Amino acid sequence: MNTSLKGKWVFITGASAGFGAEGARHFARAGAHIVIGARRLDRLEAIAAECKQAGAASAHFYELDVANTESVNAFVDGLKTLTPKLDVLVNNAGGAHGADTVAEGKDADWEAMVQSNFLGLMRVTRACLPLMVGNPGSTIINIGSIAGRVAYEGGSVYCGVKAAEKSITQSLRLELNGTGIRVGTLDPGLAETEFSLVRFKGDAAKSNKIYEGLDPLVAEDIAEAMIWMATRPPHVCIDEILIKCTAQAAIHKTHRATD
Repeated sequence: MNTSLKGKWVFITGASAGFGAEGARHFARAGAHIVIGARRLDRLEAIAAECKQAGAASAHFYELDVANTESVNAFVDGLKTLTPKLDVLVNNAGGAHGADTVAEGKDADWEAMVQSNFLGLMRVTRACLPLMVGNPGSTIINIGSIAGRVAYEGGSVYCGVKAAEKSITQSLRLELNGTGIRVGTLDPGLAETEFSLVRFKGDAAKSNKIYEGLDPLVAEDIAEAMIWMATRPPHVCIDEILIKCTAQAAIHKTHRATD
């Protein structure tokens, strides 16, 4: 038995591209009310328009910087004027900055990753919980990463904040036990979005090399998993999903075509 998303309220952070944008489109096609936030308003406006065309019950977009508590609180205050309850929260905002070793790491990159992936998730969840408590069957989906499960060279801070995301998810699941709110983590492996382009500061050659010779996951794959997690019956909580492309057997082992 699936739970319909028609008329449900869905809030997605970091929705200007990648997993967040595609998630918004998928929830829109299911007839949900879509609320999206990110820093790039022009992108959000275009995605909200796509959501309306795709069949969303409504689509709303506002500027959101998860690294700033005032921005988060103002955003959620606006959300409260739209609906007294939230059915799905997707904490997607985040990303990696640089691939330096600890010895060569830069404070700005480290701080950006901690603010968005770690503290941003905490800020948004804290602000949204009053809209979810008292709404059994509502769902919090935190977008993690395979990097939160297995570390790799040059990924110390990103791996660290994604490991923290997994622990936050587990703690939140314990804290909300008895409320009927479901909490889970969705952890992708190699997925081709703007992720690597941002990580490598716009260097397309470096970004493309990450996916060279293999068929990586794409945003649609992760969006479909979001929908599945959110449409389980209220008594079913999907705690964890680790999703990898077939060519990636482990974080350090991939099969790449040489032709």
